[in-house]
Amino acid sequence: MSGFSTLVIFLTVSELALLLLVVLFFSRLRRSEDLLAKLQKNQDALLKKLDFNAKLEQELVGSFQRRQAELGILDQKLEERSHHLEKLVRKAEEITRSPDFLRQIIVNGTRRGQSPQALAKATGLSLDEVQLILAQKG
Repeated sequence: MSGFSTLVIFLTVSELALLLLVVLFFSRLRRSEDLLAKLQKNQDALLKKLDFNAKLEQELVGSFQRRQAELGILDQKLEERSHHLEKLVRKAEEITRSPDFLRQIIVNGTRRGQSPQALAKATGLSLDEVQLILAQKG
């Protein structure tokens, strides 16, 4: 009986060891499943964030393109305005360089008591030209 008893004890201990191994295996399996579920949840959250970032990037690109188009239109308008102002400046220079306008400036300046030297400096004419215009006036 001693051999049978040892065999029964050995088999019982072996069964308990196997049972412990099965419990440990299922415990690790449960932790692995929990970890896998957590990883899937994090992956879903990451995918949602990536989707949101992609949409935000598309909005930024669209906004940038709209602003670029607006800037192009504004640049064109600014160029047109610049050309228009350049034409006005050229016309104003032509008017200020016209002999009648210069004569009128010199005559009006003389009436206000300005000297021929000051009038020559203001109009860009020489002193002799100013004096000639004043002599023609009188």
